[in-house]
Amino acid sequence: MTFKTLDDLTDLSGKRVLVRVDLNVPMDGDKVTDTTRIERVLPTIRELSDKGAKVILLAHFGRPKGERVAEMSLAPVAPAVATLLGKPVAFAQDCIGAVAEEAIAALENGGVLLLENTRYHKGEEKNDPDFAKALAANGDVYVNDAFSAAHRAHGSTEGIARLLPSFAGRTMQAELEALGSALGEPQRPVLAVVGGAKVSSKIDLLENLVTKVDLLVIGGGMANTFLAAKGVNVGKSLCEHDLADTARTIMAAAEKAGCEIVLPTDAVVAREFKAGAANETVAIDAIPEDAMMLDVGVDSVDNVRKKIDTAATLVWNGPLGAFEIEPFDTATVAAAQHAAERTKAGKLNSVAGGGDTVAALNHADAADSFSYVSTAGGAFLEWLEGKELPGVKALEG
Repeated sequence: MTFKTLDDLTDLSGKRVLVRVDLNVPMDGDKVTDTTRIERVLPTIRELSDKGAKVILLAHFGRPKGERVAEMSLAPVAPAVATLLGKPVAFAQDCIGAVAEEAIAALENGGVLLLENTRYHKGEEKNDPDFAKALAANGDVYVNDAFSAAHRAHGSTEGIARLLPSFAGRTMQAELEALGSALGEPQRPVLAVVGGAKVSSKIDLLENLVTKVDLLVIGGGMANTFLAAKGVNVGKSLCEHDLADTARTIMAAAEKAGCEIVLPTDAVVAREFKAGAANETVAIDAIPEDAMMLDVGVDSVDNVRKKIDTAATLVWNGPLGAFEIEPFDTATVAAAQHAAERTKAGKLNSVAGGGDTVAALNHADAADSFSYVSTAGGAFLEWLEGKELPGVKALEG
């Protein structure tokens, strides 16, 4: 796809630039407990501010469903943005109307203003044309730097982009370029690692990936469903037996597309799901009736490493085992660190994201060495599923 970036924006001095950002950050009272999402949008804010633009931030927080819910105000987030940005950030108690207009009018060139939660208005999630127009009235230019909200056709992500000259911010640009390099026009062979608990939550993803990648490693609880579909007794392991036909259909589609599906050949099993539980490694066809697979075994990890060695591109979504509890994090850590080493050596383009993936890679101390790690969650998954993202589509041109 083609889209305009900040490189295409000139003569910004005094221009009102509406920037859609993701500030839906975790809070403890009035304190932001994780600033990752704020840090991601700082480059765009700084660049626009340095060019003399009046930077006006649009964001949502929580799900107030069109009502003013005090606990979902963005007011406490403004000081956190200011601290990280190193300059004052003003706050307006509404995102449209006279309150917003007055706050914007008071902005100096290079100044930064955060508007109140867009979801305080029902028109946001309904993508109401009148609400989008009210937002657009406050700006000369629109910049979307919130890929994580791009899978929603909302007023501040899609509607407004139809009304103003629209551009991708630096975070959005980096995300789209990384995703394009992973599945758009990737270097082959392409390896996908997909883990997590349930096949049911990732059917669309798996169906799309088998037509796009050369190798697909399936781990986590999902692997049990595929193994059971092949006739393997998985004991008391987490398994969606009712999806056996779905698993077989996906395996048949993979074979037809020339995609090799890689399943565990051995398993780390235990009788209870707790840290330090007594465990043993057994062949995949020797899982005891009273035990459950909580991680893949040594042979499986070695096989994953070898597959990573053959790949030029890696797409990673989900852990290989119950990584939250030791020692069932072993396989995820080993595979992630191996992918990180290959990436650092310049031999692998590694793109990861979605759900537990970021936590798993951070746990393995591997995230910083991947080519790109997306914090987008749902948007990243929908992109992997091959779905069109309205907020991205609106930037095309």
